[in-house]
Amino acid sequence: EPLEVVTYAFSRRQVLSAAFLERRIVIKAGSYKVRANDTDFNYRPDSAFVYYSGVQGCDATADAVLVLEPSGGSHLTYLYMNPRSTRDTDAFYRDAKYGELWVGRRFTLAEAQTTYQIETRNLSELDAHLSDGKKTLTVEDEELSIFMSEQRLCKDEYEIREMQKAVDATALGFNDVIHAIPAAVETPRGERVLDAAFYGRARIAGNELGYNTIVGAGSHACVLHWIRNDGDIHRGQLVLIDAGVEMESFYTADITRTLPVNGIFSPSQRALYMLVYEAQLAGFAAVKPGALFSDINKACQAVLAQGLADMGVLTVSAEESLKPEVGLHRRWTLHGVSHHLGLDVHDCAQARKEMYLDAPLREGMVLTVEPGLY
Repeated sequence: EPLEVVTYAFSRRQVLSAAFLERRIVIKAGSYKVRANDTDFNYRPDSAFVYYSGVQGCDATADAVLVLEPSGGSHLTYLYMNPRSTRDTDAFYRDAKYGELWVGRRFTLAEAQTTYQIETRNLSELDAHLSDGKKTLTVEDEELSIFMSEQRLCKDEYEIREMQKAVDATALGFNDVIHAIPAAVETPRGERVLDAAFYGRARIAGNELGYNTIVGAGSHACVLHWIRNDGDIHRGQLVLIDAGVEMESFYTADITRTLPVNGIFSPSQRALYMLVYEAQLAGFAAVKPGALFSDINKACQAVLAQGLADMGVLTVSAEESLKPEVGLHRRWTLHGVSHHLGLDVHDCAQARKEMYLDAPLREGMVLTVEPGLY
């Protein structure tokens, strides 16, 4: 049956087509990436390919290519892919990359065409199609890359529903992590116990992890991108988990929480935790249509600076620290507090500064609000 996303993907391609009339657009799904020798990482298609094709996790086929071909003031869309290798083909037995005996059944061209509602052709025909010398744009072209990033700044109804599913699944993953904390305390390299607990939920409820999970106990929580997750976990510590479930649609969540290992905050831990919580609430209040993206960060930073001053951590006033040329409080809060979220955890990354960092917020944008105090 045609997928729910089909009509949305068609509308996205129409917007893309109108922006690049008379130019062929080629969007590759990408190939496998080698992990070691003859083993590959789990395959995940390029986000631009997903956005315009509507491909789902269980159906993604490596090396597929989406072609938008200029035609009569618009574009015709073709999906080139390797069709299934049935038992009567040599590839069934001999092709370790695509043969069904090796990797399982895939769509026939007709099945793919029905599912995605895009004319589907054999990948072996692509080179001939592209050999006519016609002006062609690919995702490596800066103009196209920027446009595709900026088109994803505002999410459609389908995207918002999928991201809500990702958030809900991620919340369940955090519950799994909490239940696994006692076992993590009793197990060497207990951070990996929590890492594994969340990964299990990602595979049960979605497609994969949206990004490498961060599990940092004790001092590891102050390493901003700690992904080794190989430390012990002790009672009395805090443990930070930054994780997201990626759904079959490839949309991901991004949630960070800091938990007391023994279930109870010490007074100093609670004071720091509540300061970050109050900063997050201020950030939430700043997220509204018409506000600037930078307003989110300013709202959070004002609360953090005042809290650090009240605790006696700062040697200057909060007002002085908030001056751009001072920024003393930023020693303990090093990163911005917000980013776009979608198919990529840091979505729309190629968008121009005036469309992202300096832009007014619009209805349909999906943003994180995640202040940190280290």
